Amino acid sequence: MPRELEDLPYAPYLELLTGELEREGDYDGVHLRDATFDDVNTVGARFMESAVQQVTINDSRMDRSRYNDVWFHTVRWIGVNLAESDWFDVEVLSSAMSGVPMFGSKVHQVVFHNCKLDSVNLRQATLRNVTFEDCLLREVDFAGAKLREVTFPGTDLEDVRFDKATFTKVDFRKARSIGIADGVESLRGATISMTQLLDLAPRMAHALGISVRD
Repeated sequence: MPRELEDLPYAPYLELLTGELEREGDYDGVHLRDATFDDVNTVGARFMESAVQQVTINDSRMDRSRYNDVWFHTVRWIGVNLAESDWFDVEVLSSAMSGVPMFGSKVHQVVFHNCKLDSVNLRQATLRNVTFEDCLLREVDFAGAKLREVTFPGTDLEDVRFDKATFTKVDFRKARSIGIADGVESLRGATISMTQLLDLAPRMAHALGISVRD
């Protein structure tokens, strides 16, 4: 179950961040809340045992930033560059990403719960032990990504791309819908339900050059 702020083991030690976010900053045990950040540069910054709550980040550079044991709640990333960022042991709750490049990122032991990812670029990213629960993934690009132990319970996938992605123990069976724009031929190593197979059959046949005629 998603944790509340008071459930975090480091909650009693959090200190409210009052200054600006900085490039290559080192943020340990900070609490960001009720704030909007526009055009900030935190390239290479590191966040550890921190909480980010009711925050909006617009048109900013946060590439190569690192997040270790961070709790996000009601956070909006809009046009934020998160390329080659590292995420480890992270919870993202009731949040949204729109127009976000995350290509080449490492996303390990991360839970997205009740989130919306719209036009997020995860090309060449590595996802391991990741759960998308009750989310909407619209036009998310996993091309060339490596997915291992990734699940999608209660999640809608719309026009998602998986071309040249690799799958290990990836389970789509509990996804609410599975709409794949490209890359059905790359699903080897994934598990789908019979209903999902029937839904994907026309696109699979097309990808394999099979003509289906009655």
